[in-house]
Amino acid sequence: MTAVLKKSSLNTKQKILAFTLTLLTFVMGTSEFVIVGLLTEVSSDLQISLAAAGTLISGFAISYAIGTPILTIFVSRFPKYPLMLTLISIFIIGNMISALSSSYELLILSRVVTAVVSGVLVALSMSVASDIMPENKKSSIIALIFAGFTISNVIGVPIGTLIGQLGNWQLTFWFTMLLGIISLVMAILILPRKLKVQKGSAKEQLRFLKNPRMILAFFIPTFSIAGTYTVYTYITPILEEGLAIPMAYVSAVLLAYGAFSILSNIVAGRIASHNGVSKLRYVFIIQAVILGSLYFTMGNSFAGLVSIMLMAVMIYAMNATIQLYLMNLAAVYSPAAKDFASSLTPVAVNIGIALGATIGGYVIANGSLHQLSWVGGLCALIASGLAFASYRLDQKQSFSVLEAFEGSKS
Repeated sequence: MTAVLKKSSLNTKQKILAFTLTLLTFVMGTSEFVIVGLLTEVSSDLQISLAAAGTLISGFAISYAIGTPILTIFVSRFPKYPLMLTLISIFIIGNMISALSSSYELLILSRVVTAVVSGVLVALSMSVASDIMPENKKSSIIALIFAGFTISNVIGVPIGTLIGQLGNWQLTFWFTMLLGIISLVMAILILPRKLKVQKGSAKEQLRFLKNPRMILAFFIPTFSIAGTYTVYTYITPILEEGLAIPMAYVSAVLLAYGAFSILSNIVAGRIASHNGVSKLRYVFIIQAVILGSLYFTMGNSFAGLVSIMLMAVMIYAMNATIQLYLMNLAAVYSPAAKDFASSLTPVAVNIGIALGATIGGYVIANGSLHQLSWVGGLCALIASGLAFASYRLDQKQSFSVLEAFEGSKS
């Protein structure tokens, strides 16, 4: 009994490793999103339009979505310890170049490099956690690593924005560079030196993209996130016009939204540790109901805020389950593509954000704020349908991918 307990609990080294990987995603998230609060300052200083400054955000997301899986394919054959230290070093240099940038062209170039490196680091962090952590702790640790992004929005971004407003926007990138240096030191001391590497050619790894099971699983988080961002992209006009929230309180509501979204990562860990794939079918139905409820609560400030905070609790509920599911699909169908598979969830999320913003824009152009809610709910129902299909395919397999997902305790 004692042996079983020891096997299932985290030792001190594993706890510190989990903290280090979470710190890494926190730093990556802060670097990605901190520019949101500084667009006006960047636009004014570099003498570019606000729309051009906005491409520093969209350019990062597009580079992340396209560059991450491509680079992961080519670097996953190398030993993880020196690879991760090299990528963190490039991240630090990228932020230093951003801090020193005096032109839009140099700044966007540094953002592209930082985006791709960040994506690969997140993928490798998930892979390391999957390799090192006890089977029954993997889901909660991966949810915790994802939480680094959420916490960066609640803590890192406001601090970085404040630094930029009190000083200048370049100072903010010196701040993110400092965070990168702290991460590098932690990684040097904590990351395991000898991590197993699945060597495979680019062709072998790309073959995983052709697998219909992978394609089906990939679009589950895409449509779930699209559902949320159909609404969230227009959260400010929803708060001010739909819920009659005074402009002075909008930032406080968004801060509360970020705090509630941290709970979403806790929910994600719980779902993933209890046959998560089967549960997601119903999680997305709940998400659809919450999104749709805003149609009825938008006329009431209190009820509308409840709908929005519940929306925050559901936003990342599928992350840990999908992350583990994709990696285990790779383990079954294409073992050499495990690191590549671990890069796909963040990519799916970024595509979902872009898709949701596009759908929301179409709805606003041809309808009203109220209609965003039920359209977002429809996206969540599509995610539920895809989750139903994935689960049914698991049930029909002669071998059980679901059983592999849950993990063998023997």
